[in-house]
Amino acid sequence: MINSIGLGLGSAIDTSKLRESGKSAPKGSVPGSSAQTARLSPSPAARMAAQGAPVDTDKIAAIKAAIASGNYPVDAEAIAQKMLDLDLPQD
Repeated sequence: MINSIGLGLGSAIDTSKLRESGKSAPKGSVPGSSAQTARLSPSPAARMAAQGAPVDTDKIAAIKAAIASGNYPVDAEAIAQKMLDLDLPQD
């Protein structure tokens, strides 16, 4: 039976749990209301995504300066090997 049309996923899950337990929602409560959603906290992954990727701006500036001055070592053989390693299936 479909009882969760128009509800968010969390509300649909809450409604499903209530149905399975044989209980009903308190009178006047609306699934997905702020009282129910307030208890939900973002997952650690969601919090990390909201913060953005960690960036070491000092290291980036040092690498840019080394490249600009021609002092950044580039090992073409190592780069080529890594590219091949990523492209070929491992047996």
